Amino acid sequence: MGRRALTELFFIVAGLAAAWVMTKLAMWAYPLGRDVIRWCGLAAMLATIVMGVGPLARAVRADRARS
Repeated sequence: MGRRALTELFFIVAGLAAAWVMTKLAMWAYPLGRDVIRWCGLAAMLATIVMGVGPLARAVRADRARS
């Protein structure tokens, strides 16, 4: 796997980590909304993955074309 693809994977993982941390902190800060916050956090994580697929595919193609 090339450098561009690894960079894209890094940003996807960083986005997932940020969404997870914010979700956990929000659930801690507002326990009454725990269920809603959990679903919103999961939706944010899913959106992070979906939005990262296109750039990751382009990075993989660019890495293959370069080598």
